[in-house]
Amino acid sequence: MSNKIYLPILLGLLLFVSSNSFAQSEALSKGAIAPMFTAKASQAGNEFTFALKKALAKGPVVLYFYPSAYTGGCDLEAHTFAQLKDKFTAAGATIIGVSADDIQRLNSFSSSPDYCAGKFAVASDPDGKIAATYGLTLTPPQPGVKDVRGVQVTHGFIPRTTFVIDKNDKIVAVFSSKTDHISPDEHVKKSLAIVSEL
Repeated sequence: MSNKIYLPILLGLLLFVSSNSFAQSEALSKGAIAPMFTAKASQAGNEFTFALKKALAKGPVVLYFYPSAYTGGCDLEAHTFAQLKDKFTAAGATIIGVSADDIQRLNSFSSSPDYCAGKFAVASDPDGKIAATYGLTLTPPQPGVKDVRGVQVTHGFIPRTTFVIDKNDKIVAVFSSKTDHISPDEHVKKSLAIVSEL
């Protein structure tokens, strides 16, 4: 068989392997160093710039990615974090939620007593760049999807994934609703158990 025949076969194989590995990208694993980031964030309706490096200087960080504010599972997760916030504080841990919601949605979500209740910050990652550094893929917006208020959701979704990061910037735990099959409130309880032991 000549080289002219081998070359297209080889190129086709390379494209197949590379496209499949891209499609099957996975979240960063336990033991990896957490990528640093800054993002526009809101706490109690007040906008500020969240810096992961600055938060880690104070102690461990629970970084949780979630699909969208004002949707069932995400609302439960935020409410549970708010309810248990004092226990996270006692463990010296910072909570930061990240979604593709714009900052205006996050201003109301962060201040609502039914959700974040002003107790922790949520950050905006509208194009999924922060999520991508953690191995998470932003799915495109879905036409016709509305939140619990009946408002159209126009942004993409980041898969629900939680990273617990120690003060040395190392990821000490990762769990995902997709692969670990745990409920949104279990993300919170598992995170609390881990930071309580750090």
